[in-house]
Amino acid sequence: MTTSLQISNLTKTFGNITAVDNLSLKTHSGSVIALLGPNGAGKSTLMNMIAGYLAPDSGKIEVLEEDISLHPLEAKKAIGFLPEGSPLYPDMSVKSFLQYLGELKGITASRLQEVAELAQITPVWQQKNETLSKGYQRRVGFAASILSDPPILLLDEPTDGLDPNQKEHIQKLIRQMGKEKTILISTHLLDEAETIADRIVVMDKGQIKADGSLQSILRQTHTLDLAEAFKKLTR
Repeated sequence: MTTSLQISNLTKTFGNITAVDNLSLKTHSGSVIALLGPNGAGKSTLMNMIAGYLAPDSGKIEVLEEDISLHPLEAKKAIGFLPEGSPLYPDMSVKSFLQYLGELKGITASRLQEVAELAQITPVWQQKNETLSKGYQRRVGFAASILSDPPILLLDEPTDGLDPNQKEHIQKLIRQMGKEKTILISTHLLDEAETIADRIVVMDKGQIKADGSLQSILRQTHTLDLAEAFKKLTR
């Protein structure tokens, strides 16, 4: 299996708060990994460092065996990122926004249409981003993250604000794409982690407390379900 991400001894502090504490993680292509943890566990900070939005205080991040500190452009090309809140250009229409991103990435019109249909955003294609519901904003952000068909996806709360049908659709897409890509999802929804991830990483206070399949984590914690294991690992 191809190593997609190699994170070694990563640390990030904000003042006297250690958001990520000497964390190491290795992922392979063809996997969906759920990052679970309470608020402030360091999940979003970790994702922002992998995406190149934040620089670590120490440690190393390799994307497809390229050190992102030495080859940032090559690394970023391999990553699609849906950040928390998914900031969009509010005064642009959905179509203009994605066309603009497509031009920057050299995306064809047919790929743009394919992504719009995959994310189910064609009904709001001509609307301004600022007029969209939270659910549609997340789906537009999701469409932007997969536009260039990158081998690595970082999705921070990808189903936040979606109704049950929309959530099921996006989760199905993630499972399908995860057969070939590396998809790292930050979520606070335990049932989502159980549904779509083949590997679960539980974080607390910037450290990894458990890493493995659902069954291996239950065995490790001597618990019967993920909710009970989560409480035991993060209390």
